[in-house]
Amino acid sequence: MNLAYFDCFSGISGDMTLGAILDAGVSLDHLRRELRSLGLPGWELTAEKVWKNGMAATCAKVRAQDAQTHRSLSTILHILEKSSLATNVKQQASAIFRKLGEAEAAVHDVPLEKIHFHEVGAVDAIVDIVGACIGFAALGIDSFACSALNVGAGTANMAHGILPVPAPATARLLLGKPTYSTGIQKELVTPTGASIVATLCTSFGPQPPMSVSAIGYGAGTADLEAQPNVLRLMIGEAATRHSAATSEIIRVLEANLDDMNPQIYGYFLEKALAAGALDVFSTPVQMKKNRPGMLVTVLCKPEDEANFHDIFFAETTTLGVRSYAAERRILARHWETVHTPFGDVRIKVARLNGHVRQASPEFEDCRKLAEAQNVPLHRVMEEAMRRWSARE
Repeated sequence: MNLAYFDCFSGISGDMTLGAILDAGVSLDHLRRELRSLGLPGWELTAEKVWKNGMAATCAKVRAQDAQTHRSLSTILHILEKSSLATNVKQQASAIFRKLGEAEAAVHDVPLEKIHFHEVGAVDAIVDIVGACIGFAALGIDSFACSALNVGAGTANMAHGILPVPAPATARLLLGKPTYSTGIQKELVTPTGASIVATLCTSFGPQPPMSVSAIGYGAGTADLEAQPNVLRLMIGEAATRHSAATSEIIRVLEANLDDMNPQIYGYFLEKALAAGALDVFSTPVQMKKNRPGMLVTVLCKPEDEANFHDIFFAETTTLGVRSYAAERRILARHWETVHTPFGDVRIKVARLNGHVRQASPEFEDCRKLAEAQNVPLHRVMEEAMRRWSARE
C-alpha cells in the first residue's frame, strides 16, 4: 500500500501541495494535460526550483487570465463532473470541495447549496486542488497521513476582511486534528491546504511506519525568518502491510464500586476515553455484605497513569485504585477509505505478516451516513465491506 505523509512543520497550502507532488516526481506535462480537461479559461501552470532558508523546494505557480473569483460549490462540482478526468480523481477532488463547502457553510451559517467560494473559487485554487488529486493518482497513493499542523499566528487579510489566524474555515476543518503555533505571524495553513488533509488523511500525528521511496518539497510564497516555508511530502510503502504483531507494556487501573449512581459511570467512561484511555469497561461483582457492585477497569499508557488516578478520584466514589503492569500483543492496523453510494466509510484493517486478520467498517461513519440517507445501518456497513473486499 502506497502511503503519503504530509509533514506540515511550516503549514500547508494548495500550491505547496502541488509543488511537493511535482518535486516527488510527477510530470508537469502530465498535470497540464489532465487539467486541460476541466475546460477552465486561460491559465498557465509553471514550476521552478527555489531556495527556502537552506532548503531546495519546488514552487508551483498558476497564472490565470480569468478574473472570476466567486464560484458556487455546485458550479465547481459540475466542472469536475463534465471533465474527462479519471473517476477516482473526480471523486477525490469533489470530496475536498464538499468538505471545504461544509466548513464555509458552518462558519457563515448558511445552507451548503448557497455557499460561494471566494479565493478558493478562483481558477488557480481549482487547479491547485484538482492538480493535487491528479498527482496523487499518478503516484499511486492508497492512503494518507499527516503530522500535527503548524497553523501560524496573528491575522490575515482575506475576502471577508482581516481575520484571525487560523482563518475560521481553516479552524473548522481542523477540528479534532492536532494543531499548534510557533508564533510565526503568518497564515501557514490555508483553507485549501486544510481541506486537502482533512478530507484525505485518516491519521494525524508522528510519521507512521513506512519505507520511504520518494520525498517532495513544495515551497510556499512567503519567506519565513526562522525556518524554511516548505511542505514535505513523504511517499512510500506502509510498513503495516507486512508487520507482525507487536508487544507493548500498558497499565491496568481498577476500582470496586458499590455506592455510586450508575449514571455517573457513563460520564466517567466518556471522560476517560477523551483523556486517552486505551479502553474502559466495567464488570458486575458481588461485594462485601452481599452488595452488588461493579469493577471499573481502565487500560492506559504508563505515562498517563497519574492522570487517570486523578480522574478516578475526581469522578467516582472510590477511595483507592489498584494498578499493575500488563503486556499486550497488538496487530498492526491502519485505516482504508472506501467510496460507497451512501458516502465515504473508513475501514479498520488489522494484519499479521501481510495477511488480513480483521477488517471492520467504522461504526460512527456508517451511523452518520445511515441517518443522513435514511437507510438501514446494516446496509451501509455491508456495502462498505463489500466495496473493501472487492479491492483486496
